[in-house]
Amino acid sequence: AKGLPEDQAQALAARLTAEPANALDTLAREELGVDPEELGGSAWEAALTSFFLFALGAIIPVAPFLFLSGLTAVVVSVALCGLGLFGIGAAITLLTGRSVLRSGSRQVVIGFAAAAITFGIGRLIGVSISG
Repeated sequence: AKGLPEDQAQALAARLTAEPANALDTLAREELGVDPEELGGSAWEAALTSFFLFALGAIIPVAPFLFLSGLTAVVVSVALCGLGLFGIGAAITLLTGRSVLRSGSRQVVIGFAAAAITFGIGRLIGVSISG
């Protein structure tokens, strides 16, 4: 009731929730601690941005195989992935203020660990891609 007597709190709540936009705004601010005006953007914008960034990320390991073959393509793909992962980790430092080297290296280790685990699971269940 935020220091109000119950009858006044009930009346205030009824007034605040009488209009759905006000109710949503009040709920976001009071219960969630979020300022709706700071959220911005749209769901479509977020979805399209996510799609294009994921597609861009997926192109990095595949692109060398479009122009090269065999071990050369694998080595170039791994190198490009390492550079891409390091770049993402370095970019994160703009938000965290941590060391570029530490954050970039951490991202490389996590990314390559995820790739190794995925590869290992594929080997365990007998999945392979032959060229």
